[in-house]
Amino acid sequence: MNKIILIVGCLIAATTAFAQQASTWIWYPGDYEVWLSNDMQNRRTERGTFFPPFWKMDSHYVLVEFSKEFDLPADEEISIYAEGKYNVKINGKMLPGAPAKVKLQKGKQKINIKVYNQGNVPALYVAGKNVTTDSDWNATYEDKEWIDETGKASDQSGTTYVKAGKWNFNGPTARPSKFKLPVKPQQALSQEKQGNGILVDFGKNTFGFLTLHKLVGTGRLNIYYGESREEALSTKTSETIDLLEIQNQQPQDSTLDLSKAFRFVYLEPEGTVKFDQVSMQYEYLPVADRGFFRSSDNELNKIWDVAKYTMELTTREFFIDGIKRDRWIWSGDAYQSYAMNYYLGFDSESVKRTILALRGKEPTISHINTIMDYTFYWFLSIADYYRYTGDKEFIAGIYPRMKSLMQFCLDRRNSDGLMKGLAGDWVFIDWAEGLSKQGEVSFEQLLLCRSLETMAMCADLVGEPKDNQHYQQEAQQLKDKLFAYYWNDQKKAFAHSRIDGKQTDNVTRYSNMFAIFFNYLNEQQQAGVKANVLLNDQVQQITTPYMRYYELEALCELGEKDYVMKEMKDYWGGMLKLGATTFWEEFNPAKKGAEHYAMYGRDFGKSLCHSWGASPIYLLGKYYLGVQPTEAGYSKYEIKPYLTSLAWMEGKIPTPEGEIELYVSKNKIKVKSPVGTGTLKLRSKIVPSVKQGQVKHISGNDYELVLEKGIAYEVDYKY
Repeated sequence: MNKIILIVGCLIAATTAFAQQASTWIWYPGDYEVWLSNDMQNRRTERGTFFPPFWKMDSHYVLVEFSKEFDLPADEEISIYAEGKYNVKINGKMLPGAPAKVKLQKGKQKINIKVYNQGNVPALYVAGKNVTTDSDWNATYEDKEWIDETGKASDQSGTTYVKAGKWNFNGPTARPSKFKLPVKPQQALSQEKQGNGILVDFGKNTFGFLTLHKLVGTGRLNIYYGESREEALSTKTSETIDLLEIQNQQPQDSTLDLSKAFRFVYLEPEGTVKFDQVSMQYEYLPVADRGFFRSSDNELNKIWDVAKYTMELTTREFFIDGIKRDRWIWSGDAYQSYAMNYYLGFDSESVKRTILALRGKEPTISHINTIMDYTFYWFLSIADYYRYTGDKEFIAGIYPRMKSLMQFCLDRRNSDGLMKGLAGDWVFIDWAEGLSKQGEVSFEQLLLCRSLETMAMCADLVGEPKDNQHYQQEAQQLKDKLFAYYWNDQKKAFAHSRIDGKQTDNVTRYSNMFAIFFNYLNEQQQAGVKANVLLNDQVQQITTPYMRYYELEALCELGEKDYVMKEMKDYWGGMLKLGATTFWEEFNPAKKGAEHYAMYGRDFGKSLCHSWGASPIYLLGKYYLGVQPTEAGYSKYEIKPYLTSLAWMEGKIPTPEGEIELYVSKNKIKVKSPVGTGTLKLRSKIVPSVKQGQVKHISGNDYELVLEKGIAYEVDYKY
């Protein structure tokens, strides 16, 4: 149990220090995220075998120099802490040894500290009255300083220093290399004799470290984990196992070293091995409960609750795909997790960590996760991050890495200026039987076009007008090709692909539904896509929550919210009817029994807790509560509630400055916001009345009300 105390202690130290210290640990930006993601992603096992990611894994810079200039109002003493060997220069003069305390004189002082660490990330913490480490410190992995003939330090390299990275390690003892997620005890729901062993049920999918109470004896203990009862009892095909050699003369409580995902655990003791009870230490990332949804429909409430729990489990050090497998950071999965997060915890730090970890280090030699579309989702995630948070500082820091990754993509275009899978590229799109990835797939061109538009936006934000013009031109040229090469007037849709310069006959949902919420189609084209693709059962159906999310979003944009509500209740409600306690990687209602658990040619290959299964959080927040920013960081936003068949609904939508609170029934709307200027858009059969503000008539039954920060509005109307 000592391990458990240590884990909690690390978090407590960080939290306590945050309240008491102005300083924070700093590092070269992105390095800690890369190091921590390597540690996390290499914990995966299959049948007890180490199972690492198959893409290039980067490492941190082992030698980093930190520097900053101060103008001190008085003499002061600073304390220095470092993760690694270090030296200190004050105004260009090297100090002897590795001083833990340094006295600084009043006036201008330039501090340079180099930290070397091969095993962990070189990190620095400096605390004084005026001198503190924060993200305003400069960092570099190069030696830029030498002594010229005058004996003065000068920087001649021409390379720009970057601002230091940080997270929330805000005390000298809260060392980044010691970070662990906190844990808390969780008891099993039941324990029953089964064959030669014991089957333990924790009542729902969960994640953490198994604890065996009063474990004693000599022999082996075979442990089989399952997200389903069938998996735990299938000792030959369950995905995750532990085979432990036990030599305990006296009964003792033992917590296993490696975290696992499970609902059921089957334990078979051999020899004289015995144990009393089985419990676990539930591992989690502390994220505030900010988003909320309730309605008159209990099934819909249950869908939201299970989606929320699915997100809780897959939000760890980073946003991961699934808790059983892969336990990796996939860009496509993460892109959806970010969107759900903006309507749930609004944990921007986890978004930034995941974006940085996915990008990795230079040189760029492959697509993110080796997947072409996942590279483009990475760009799109940055556009969404800015839209919801308004954080220009992060955009400025990540922009150089955006440029180099985009150039990697543009350099891989063919002679027609299109993206086509090259050696080592994985064109994924979706898990769908018979889906062609050959030739120049329209979906990839569409995502690249949106990524170029993101580059243009970010170039403008960081003050790079030439880049802005360049990316705008590239985006427009590609959009022109998209319509010239792929749009089919007869089918009123984008063709799936081109092969040998010719448009194929195949039409799929992917490009067409993305083109709708990218706003690339005119009204006539949207109507064609809606009738001929999205509401056409002859077009290949989507069975993964991953793409179902985008399909339903496109239909919401087209005004089909009644249809989407029914589909959402049928699809996610269908999983609940089968006993799901978290949402799955894939769901096909036509399957029966244990068929639902099979995937990738394995009996239990499917993840039953997958981040992309939690999309009702996003759909309900954005399209039914109807809240979304119209300018960065909710400086302006709109609320366009849609009750559909609900008698009432209420919720909280997190923003950078607090939660927007909303209640909607068929005759009353209550709303209060702590941020920006909003516009409430509503339809009413009567002229709405409100005590605060003034309702504006737009046309027909459409009305608007301007919402000011901090004012509670109560609108009477008729739905």
